[in-house]
Amino acid sequence: MTVYKNKPVFPDFKSWEYNSEYHYKRNDTHQGFKTRSLHAGFTPLERTEMFQSFSPPIVQSITYPYGEFKSMPDFIYGRSHNPTVAVLEEKLASLEGGEAAITACSGSQALFNLIITITNPGDNVVTSLNTFGEGYKQASTIYPNSCGVDFRFVQDPIDPQSWGACIDEKTKLVWIETPSNPTLFITDIKSIAEIAHAHNVPLLVDNTIATPALQSPFAFGADIVLHSISKFICGNATVLGGVIIGPRELIDDIRFNTTEYIGAVMRPFEAWLTCQFIETLDLRMRLHSNNAQIIAEYLSVHPKVELVNYPGLNSAHQHKLASRQMDGFSGLLSFVVKKGIRGAEHVLNHFNLIIHAVTFGTSKSLCMHPATVTHVEMSAEERTKVGISDGLLRLSVGLEDPADLIEDLNQALAGL
Repeated sequence: MTVYKNKPVFPDFKSWEYNSEYHYKRNDTHQGFKTRSLHAGFTPLERTEMFQSFSPPIVQSITYPYGEFKSMPDFIYGRSHNPTVAVLEEKLASLEGGEAAITACSGSQALFNLIITITNPGDNVVTSLNTFGEGYKQASTIYPNSCGVDFRFVQDPIDPQSWGACIDEKTKLVWIETPSNPTLFITDIKSIAEIAHAHNVPLLVDNTIATPALQSPFAFGADIVLHSISKFICGNATVLGGVIIGPRELIDDIRFNTTEYIGAVMRPFEAWLTCQFIETLDLRMRLHSNNAQIIAEYLSVHPKVELVNYPGLNSAHQHKLASRQMDGFSGLLSFVVKKGIRGAEHVLNHFNLIIHAVTFGTSKSLCMHPATVTHVEMSAEERTKVGISDGLLRLSVGLEDPADLIEDLNQALAGL
């Protein structure tokens, strides 16, 4: 088993480049996204001696019998692999166009499993402040203090050279989240991939907000993709899970040298549920994006709203970049209301339809206050730097009729 800590992830990285033909063959991506959402990983045409099923079975077992003394079964123990979870992993790898995937019990855990696999004390990871709050906590405190791994935050994430200036011989990963939570900052995947590869370092892209229905990071040079399955991929706040997608050698290293011993795995029932929800992922993401566009345009001209962050707006300063690397702009936006935190509190307390709760990507619309919840671990200076003001509200636009959402926003904003 290859141990990534003891050698570069890609020994000859400078000669490596994304090969669309390779991924085309590897993951049967000649089939459309909707088709793969339904059939990748498991098809009713598959038969076993015991059953034939229209849906993948839930294999609620943690151990699997050996046939003979020298014959190792495909699945050995629940900490490393499970047949139902394997269906989901194969499906997600196919949808992203990656070689292989490994799930975890949450998106934060998936990130943790990746970092702890590829780094040693003294190594570093390059990222920016444009990331989810729990990821920031890992980067700013947990890894430096507990594992001796430094996280370097680039000063100007728009400028690729700013990323390159942070990379040295101890850098094991470059990590970006695009679009970012909660300000929807767009990072140029292709440009950052070129910088990372020039330094022989792999690029991780958190694709949680866009999902593979709207963005394909591997096509722009990414080497590893991260998802919080709990968000749009699940779509209804019933599943907690995460996934890392990337080269099979890396995925095997995480599976057998990290997850096998940490044991923080996704459960078969949650994996089975996610397989069902993915069947409608493309349809949901199109409707989320359509609704969010309508709401963003409404908020952008509202007199009580100072700013709207949504890359689908023609007025958004990163609209052209987002249009180049995304096929739709997802269902998450954020907006700044007047009167700062008092204004944010008023709006949240006066919703009748939109739900005040923490998460995003659900079929029901949700709204929350990042500065006091998800990004409270950031300093006030850091929040200001990335645009997380006291008046900023994050809105996850659901699948309701847009007119009903506008009516609720209108009455909640009216009292400011």
